[in-house]
Amino acid sequence: MTIEENILKKTEPNYEKLLKYGFKKEHDKYTYKTTIMNDEFEVEITVKEILEGKVIDLNTEEEYTNIRLENIGTYTSKVKEEYEKILIDIKNKCFEKNYFMFPQSNRITEYIINKYKAEPEFLWKKLDGSAVFRNKNNKKWFGIIMDINKNKIDKENKIVEIINLKIEEKDKEKLLKINGFYEAYHMNKNKWISIILDDTVFDEEIIKLIDNSYKLINN
Repeated sequence: MTIEENILKKTEPNYEKLLKYGFKKEHDKYTYKTTIMNDEFEVEITVKEILEGKVIDLNTEEEYTNIRLENIGTYTSKVKEEYEKILIDIKNKCFEKNYFMFPQSNRITEYIINKYKAEPEFLWKKLDGSAVFRNKNNKKWFGIIMDINKNKIDKENKIVEIINLKIEEKDKEKLLKINGFYEAYHMNKNKWISIILDDTVFDEEIIKLIDNSYKLINN
């Protein structure tokens, strides 16, 4: 996870606040520049749905990538610290808090809250990216959103979010033939299925399965 991703996870930009902060809109992106370390470095921030940033060494006019190394010295640590202070300030003043990291996860969550009045419950301190949705009456789970490394379900090595939903066993093989569907992660593989929340599967299709999962836990 990058410096930016770590600081800004589970947030989304408020573009009006970005402009008030000092960002300039250029076509479909917002940019902001400032200096740190007594004007030795320039920080360039770009927001286009997600925030990307870099630190430029003004002596060489090249990106100062040392801040992204695992083992860094005292001076580089200070540069990184100053850069992180700017990111944290932008986060606090220009970004809104979300339940989850990715847009589709948050859209799906809003649907569940509005339809079933079920807020995500973050039950595990060590798994702060995982939450369950349960029927208020019988307390049964009908959905679980989790952040995992994709290599747990596929070959790609990156952090993703999935939703686990209950299904009828007869539907399992048909669903697994569709891109974006996987064997249930950490659930009964015959009665649950995992869907990646990166817009591979349309919201409408996931919503149908959410509604069906809710029905199944009430049977």
